[in-house]
Amino acid sequence: MNLTLKVWRQKNANSKGELKTYHVKDVSPDMSFLEMFDVLNEELLLKGEDPIAFDHDCREGICGMCSMYINGHPHGPEQTTTCQLHMRSFKDGDTIVVEPWRAKAFPVVKDLVVDRSAFDRIIQAGGYISVNTGNAPDANEIPISKEVADAAFNAATCIGCGACVAACKNASAMLFVSAKVAQLSMLPQGQIERKKRVEQMVAKMDEEGFGACTNTGACAAECPKEISLANIAILNREYLTAKATSEYV
Repeated sequence: MNLTLKVWRQKNANSKGELKTYHVKDVSPDMSFLEMFDVLNEELLLKGEDPIAFDHDCREGICGMCSMYINGHPHGPEQTTTCQLHMRSFKDGDTIVVEPWRAKAFPVVKDLVVDRSAFDRIIQAGGYISVNTGNAPDANEIPISKEVADAAFNAATCIGCGACVAACKNASAMLFVSAKVAQLSMLPQGQIERKKRVEQMVAKMDEEGFGACTNTGACAAECPKEISLANIAILNREYLTAKATSEYV
């Protein structure tokens, strides 16, 4: 496959960025999108040019680092992570536009790399449990129904990639925050900080500059882990319940 890439290049957070055009030849349809970028970067290095900076880590669809906007979609046209997106999703001769996440709370660091530490600060505000769980308990020592365990597990599959923020026209982080709040609110270990957690995480989300929920569902439609909008309903319920007897925020 021969492709034309239009890639956002930006030297640093303070410089002006622009789309630059690159032509890549003989791309295997079995390559991942990141492997295609690896090949392009090797060519740029051989020419003495600055390689394209992009985030990546596990390349197994787990870490959520591979954030980039491809042809108008977070992570590209398939509902998966960029590292699991293969070039067979495109056609020979295609032009592909690649940009970084666009959100006030995710400032561009360089090229396709954005600073997503705002998510870390939201987790630090309340996405944890303080109870000492000790060693792994024996099976069935803490009874949890399978329905609840499955719902908590599904919420826990959020990898914090930021696709929900990138997909939302308000750059809202509601789906991310709701997944973290919902997961812990369902489990016995998460009850101690239940009210404090939701109040502090929502307050931090607003402080970091994320927008309000648009109710369009774009976040769930683009989420590579299919995090459900039902978590946002849980977040709203947890928040209203906490505010009714607020002691913290």
